[in-house]
Amino acid sequence: QGENLLYCFEVAPTQPALTQVTQCRTEGSTRGLAAVPRLALDVMACEVLRVLQLTDTALVPVSYLVPRKSVQEFHEDLFPDCTGMLPATDAQGWWAGDSQQVSVNRRGVLAGGIATAPCSLLCSVQVGRVSLHPARRPTETFTSPIIAGTVPTNAGHTGTNAGHTDIDTGHTDTEQTSGYSSPSSLASPGSAATSLSASTGPSSGFASSPSQKSLQSILGERAVGWARGAPLGGFRALTQPVLAAGPSSRFRHVQGRVLHRDLHLTNLRGLSLTTPGESDGFCANLQRVALPLLSAGGQIAVLELSKPGRLPDVAVPTIQNGAAVADLTWDPFNPRRLAVAGEDAKIRLWRIPEGGLQETLQEPEAVLRGHTEKIYSIRFHPTASDLLVSSSYDMTVRIWELSAGREVLCLQGHRDQIFSMAWSPDGKKLATVSKDGRIRLYEPRCSCQPQQEGPGPEGGRGARLVWVCGGDYLLVSGFDSRSERRILLYRAQALSEGPLSVLGLDVAPSTLLPFYDEDTSVVFLTGKGDTRVFLYEVTPEPPYFLECNSFTSNEPHKGFVFLPKTACEVREVEFA
Repeated sequence: QGENLLYCFEVAPTQPALTQVTQCRTEGSTRGLAAVPRLALDVMACEVLRVLQLTDTALVPVSYLVPRKSVQEFHEDLFPDCTGMLPATDAQGWWAGDSQQVSVNRRGVLAGGIATAPCSLLCSVQVGRVSLHPARRPTETFTSPIIAGTVPTNAGHTGTNAGHTDIDTGHTDTEQTSGYSSPSSLASPGSAATSLSASTGPSSGFASSPSQKSLQSILGERAVGWARGAPLGGFRALTQPVLAAGPSSRFRHVQGRVLHRDLHLTNLRGLSLTTPGESDGFCANLQRVALPLLSAGGQIAVLELSKPGRLPDVAVPTIQNGAAVADLTWDPFNPRRLAVAGEDAKIRLWRIPEGGLQETLQEPEAVLRGHTEKIYSIRFHPTASDLLVSSSYDMTVRIWELSAGREVLCLQGHRDQIFSMAWSPDGKKLATVSKDGRIRLYEPRCSCQPQQEGPGPEGGRGARLVWVCGGDYLLVSGFDSRSERRILLYRAQALSEGPLSVLGLDVAPSTLLPFYDEDTSVVFLTGKGDTRVFLYEVTPEPPYFLECNSFTSNEPHKGFVFLPKTACEVREVEFA
């Protein structure tokens, strides 16, 4: 209770006794959980389990399917006969030592001694072990007060004991005799299904978690209407209302895969894993990748992506930065220029020779001075060359003109550590989120004071932000007061109104790093030390976040960056 992960294990009498099959992440925290009886499963869709999750505001069905090539036939191996609904004995008989199992006497009397009304229906149905085959299962008349459209009627009796005959009227209480309603009266498994055969390998990651909506919304996923006549006179016709289908992402079936090992850079040694949480840890462009090393003096390895494979065991040429590296980034308009922020409050600009590093670089192209304390984040301007922005523990954000080698503007207004900053796609605005729980929006060409402010994430452990939906919205990742990681969506022109939507993901110590693809509106989220990458399509209309397939790697991430879009293999529909 209180968690948002459902784990599914296979239990075996031999070792390993427990084998994890899959896991499902839900949107809301679990307040209660109940399994739906097997008679309610959609066996023709190979649904082997359905649970109902109780959240703070909804009752959410979660369905588990076993993938099979054919869904037109009944799979006996998945669905053995299950227990029926009539007792084998009564309470007095059990106390007297009767331990008989439920079975059917064709004269209409159970072996346990409880009389039932003889009829052709009972004689044709195996009450003790009921078949799940649709053609052989008993008539479905189960009702539930939580399912829309299944309303029982009183047919001249009020008895509630299973299989009990009302002696005064001779009428059999049929609503407890014949099992459960069809699966469509609970939920459409296809609308909220978790595949039990989902691979956990690096080539595909987990299958997508079920879409967690209210019960009425899931009922509407299939949007079908049906009416059923009263089978034994005990019920009137049942009508399932036609409901609108909930939205789903166009990219919900996206699959992440690890490229062939021949394209990997391996045998990396002495990497620095102590860069601040505000830094991505390393950076890459189309040609090369820069990696801080643990060696003294702030050494940085620069490796050519055009030369993948195993690195030699000997030392490779490096950049001698002269101070421990806090953050680093490539110039988007000059693939040979690398900006490095040091813990000595200086920014150094390095120019990589054509063809890559052949010898150690010791002299930077330029050094920018102005901050009074450690710098922990730097970003190039997205549309103008020679413009760089930096943030520091001195609680200032400074904009630098690199061609002149000087500071041109210092943005004020922060009262605590600045966790993250991001230029808008058009380069007109700069957004920041800080430890004081505020999001600020600047227009540097108009004022050095924030133009807007709004409430940010509650927790003070860290936060990141990125512009989404054409620059009209801000997505912020952070923590709540209970250290749950969550993402928040803000309208950029109305920060003071607070977030439009808040989505809790999980509980973990590292800040989620968001990477946004403008072409598909898909945001990728992961943290240092995580093995899972969350994917959501972000939309400007409710529900705002549409879940896509996540990706799971075999080893925890030490860092995570995205290559420019031009690196994608479009012929294989690769988009990130």
